[in-house]
Amino acid sequence: MDPILEGLNSRQREAVTATEGRIRVVAGAGTGKTKTLTHRYAYIVNVLGIDPADILCLTFTNKAAAEMRSRIAGLVHSGDYNDFVCTIHGFCVKFLRKEIYRLGFPKGFTVLDEEDAKALAKQAMDEMGIKRTEKTVRQFLDAVAAEKALNGYIQTYMLPESKVTDGMRRTSRLANYVSRQMKGYTLDFDDLINFTKYILDRFPDACAAWQDALDYIMVDEAQDCNLDDWDLVERLSARHHNLFVVGDPDQAIYQWRGARPDLFVQFAADKTIVLDENYRSTPKILDIANSVIIHNRNRIPKDLFTRKAEGRAVIHFHGKSGKEEMDWIVAQVRLLLGGGAVPGEIAVLYRSGFQSRAVEQAFLDARLPYTIWGGTRFFERREIKDALSYLRLVSNQDDDLAFARILNVPSRKLGRKFLDTLQADAEGVSLYTALQLHDGYGKPAARAFIDLIEDGKQYVREHRISDLLDRLLDRSGLKQSIREDQDEARLENLDELLASIRSYEAARPDDEATLADYLQDIALYTNDDHRKDTPVLKLMTIHQAKGLEFPYVFVIGLSEGIFPNMRTIREYKKNGEEEERRLMYVAVTRAEKALFLTESEGYNVSTKTNKYPSRFLAEIGPELMVAEGVIPEELWRGTRNLVHVLDEEFDPHRPVALDEVDFAEERVEYASPFHIGDPVTHAVFGPGTIRSANHDGTTFEVVFESGAVRSIRAAFLTPADFP
Repeated sequence: MDPILEGLNSRQREAVTATEGRIRVVAGAGTGKTKTLTHRYAYIVNVLGIDPADILCLTFTNKAAAEMRSRIAGLVHSGDYNDFVCTIHGFCVKFLRKEIYRLGFPKGFTVLDEEDAKALAKQAMDEMGIKRTEKTVRQFLDAVAAEKALNGYIQTYMLPESKVTDGMRRTSRLANYVSRQMKGYTLDFDDLINFTKYILDRFPDACAAWQDALDYIMVDEAQDCNLDDWDLVERLSARHHNLFVVGDPDQAIYQWRGARPDLFVQFAADKTIVLDENYRSTPKILDIANSVIIHNRNRIPKDLFTRKAEGRAVIHFHGKSGKEEMDWIVAQVRLLLGGGAVPGEIAVLYRSGFQSRAVEQAFLDARLPYTIWGGTRFFERREIKDALSYLRLVSNQDDDLAFARILNVPSRKLGRKFLDTLQADAEGVSLYTALQLHDGYGKPAARAFIDLIEDGKQYVREHRISDLLDRLLDRSGLKQSIREDQDEARLENLDELLASIRSYEAARPDDEATLADYLQDIALYTNDDHRKDTPVLKLMTIHQAKGLEFPYVFVIGLSEGIFPNMRTIREYKKNGEEEERRLMYVAVTRAEKALFLTESEGYNVSTKTNKYPSRFLAEIGPELMVAEGVIPEELWRGTRNLVHVLDEEFDPHRPVALDEVDFAEERVEYASPFHIGDPVTHAVFGPGTIRSANHDGTTFEVVFESGAVRSIRAAFLTPADFP
């Protein structure tokens, strides 16, 4: 046997030696995808004798490309690989260095990074008189990217004969931005692939030359390719038809970024090879993964298997509260560490960033070292520090750090120059006191800021900390500014902070839950005293865990609405549900030796209702897990009810009057607070009358006195006679 084929299983060998034609490899998690790709490259070079310059091997990240180059270097003779083992954008840069002269650009064109793009956007916005904030700059760049996606812009704005008039610059974001790019012959990331495709389209000789040169094209993680990526590789492979695509639709978790896993599923292949022998996980873990993903439709069927020993049982823990869930996780981590595991072998995975807060506090209390992998610790996130700074200033008006942080957050047009003036005048007094002494320098916004803090000082004397923060977030405009940014993750973080404060209050007598006490206690969590040079537990979102593996994995917060994510399902319907299920599959298949699945009862920050177990837990046969803690049947009914409600949204139908509702046994027992014809009030829409309800009686169609008709959840309505 050729040395290149040694150590490969039969399916991997089949993929490596299938060199001609359109080959699709469906590579399950942990099945040796990268090994197969790199050995195929070496086989083509060492056995077929193909010049490495004629092979294009594409992947999605620079890290993955570097790993491939490193492995290939160990399989072929020195120098027998080339720069065409790269990312798609990396290939486009190499292509344009040779071909962009055709468009009148110099070979030494500049590629803009994100900060460069923001700088150009700010210049364009200033000229066009557009308000410039972090939010509006991002929106400006998103709008430019959307217009570029429509194509045609290269010929209109970026060729030597293109004419961009002053009128176009004043009225068109794209024209203004691109004209600034042209001054320095700069391209952003969108331009790289668009220019490459433009040249291939417009210059047949260039297209033919590249098609001739690239005998073999290989694409890694093909399920993550978007339409432009697919169009490019199909065009480049049109001459020799040797296109080798590797991917796994079951691990496609980037549809929200434009990925098209359906194109991988529909790929017209001469041969499809399924890699289903897993080298990472135990059989018990793979049984969990297979039992969940089988419920998806947009996939290529496969069942992962392994020759490893059975290993530990998968444990599902149900807690009566979030604290009980965290305490159990801490106890299990300590057992693992006591059994010889090192912290770096343990990962805690969650669906959304706000979920890290509870784990972080539990680990800090337990003195367990951790790091947020690829992210920011909860209490270091900008919106959390802003919110806590409002509380700090209410508690202590001498806190200049808190004052300086929030004086202009959200924007009150009290910027750096205003603060410099204030600091110069604050001799022997705090900045806040100086602002009061100068009556806000006559600025209405500064006076309003003083009124806000003074109101908070009075309010907290008779109200809880959580109520104070809710009031400050509302009256300061901080929450509204984040809502306008459409940044759901930051809103969820604020909701989680409020929920954590309510838990803090509930666990203490009123006289021990003062604002000063809370701020002193929370400072223990905001103090970044962890050592970054020691092995630590890893906390991360499931998206950040893609491509990683750990001996011991906890997947936490498995509550309906959190995971699967309610917002994703509402926005993308069945496609969203399938993407969430793929996320669950990715999370489970990160585990090598042991897997722990956890959830708990209590309040759901995402749905603003009680917590119910995730549908994904219901899809796993009970015989596949060891259960710790009993889930009451009414909670499972709650899960079925929520799934039913969302299924109704997938296939909308007329509202059903309450007297028509037949509450089936499997639905939650529900005592409706409203009846047809009941008068109600809403905080925004005002008074109205109940007209109908959905099947489960949790959402009501209301006719308001203004004439508006809205479907409103029960929690947002009150009886009209409510005191």
